Amino acid sequence: LQYNRVWIPDNEEVWQSAEITKNYKAGDHFLHVQLEDGTELSYPVDPAALPPLRNPDILVGENDLTALSYLHEPAVLHN
Repeated sequence: LQYNRVWIPDNEEVWQSAEITKNYKAGDHFLHVQLEDGTELSYPVDPAALPPLRNPDILVGENDLTALSYLHEPAVLHN
């Protein structure tokens, strides 16, 4: 999963985009990510409910939501 981008819940912005900076292994309780502003953090995760993946930039602004690779709340709001 390293270098994949995910959506992290945020109290102010609802969702923040983050890039995974360290490989996640089954059973890990933290996801090491870097936010778009460069902030690095260890985000606590439940291995049964990892954060939603972000769609590739080429799909941003897509008129037809069924064309999105990942269709979930943060993807729809961002689009």
